Amino acid sequence: MPPETTPLPVLTPYEQIGGAPVLRALVDRFYDLMDSEPETWELRKMHPEDLGGSREKLFMYLSGWLGGPNLYVERHGQPFLRARHLPFSIGVAERDQWMRCMRQALDDFVSDPHLREKLHAAIAGLANHMRNRPETP
Repeated sequence: MPPETTPLPVLTPYEQIGGAPVLRALVDRFYDLMDSEPETWELRKMHPEDLGGSREKLFMYLSGWLGGPNLYVERHGQPFLRARHLPFSIGVAERDQWMRCMRQALDDFVSDPHLREKLHAAIAGLANHMRNRPETP
């Protein structure tokens, strides 16, 4: 008779990256990059001068999105991300600027290359979904 085995727990991406402390650092890195790189000026102009609220909302959203505590929904309700971003003109350039900062933040804080690539792809899909400005190819 084979010995009983206990299945290994499946870790969420939130747990895999290190939970709240690492996610907070990742979000801070994202906004620090957006705030300092000339290549992301158009994206930066869409945000308030004080990025504190933006940092907190992205942290709360990504916490739930990555499988951690669903902080954003608990405080603000369903995110309806695309609808919340409709007041802003978001095209390919803004998407790419956002992704430039997010890729760098992920590269800086997600050590597992397989997980990092999965997150790059998933977040790229999310960023592309935020586009709301018609553009010619």
